[in-house]
Amino acid sequence: MISMPGGWEWIVIGIIVFIVFGKRLPSMMKTVGKSFANFQQGFKGVEKEIKEVKEIKNDIDTITKLKVG
Repeated sequence: MISMPGGWEWIVIGIIVFIVFGKRLPSMMKTVGKSFANFQQGFKGVEKEIKEVKEIKNDIDTITKLKVG
């Protein structure tokens, strides 16, 4: 069976990746960082929409209770 690489194996893999992608690594990491930032902004937008929907639901519940009562 093949197992997960250990500590030294990860170091060797990292060195090989650095040799192969060395010149492109900074631009790749910049792209990954931008993608992560965009993901976080999108997630914050979803949280904001959920909060707005909950507020609207509470308002509707309040209005319907006033009309019925």
